[in-house]
Amino acid sequence: MKKLYRSRENKKIAGVCGGLAEYFDLDPNLIRIGVFLLVLMSGIGILAYVAAWAIIPERPTHIDVDYDIDSDSAAEDQKQSSNEDKY
Repeated sequence: MKKLYRSRENKKIAGVCGGLAEYFDLDPNLIRIGVFLLVLMSGIGILAYVAAWAIIPERPTHIDVDYDIDSDSAAEDQKQSSNEDKY
């Protein structure tokens, strides 16, 4: 299962935008522009960013950035095909 973490690589302040970009497979700059627009429009972006900073954990060093659900499903498919070969 894919989990949301603050990024260690795509980090400008706390890695919140980078983490969201990694999770949704987007460019981090698009997320940063969206947060910036929220700050300009209503100021809610600052509150949301600080809340996300406090809630979202930083990515552990032993977890690879490219880990995603596809790698789990590929491993599961391989396991099923090897079980089918036994019969």
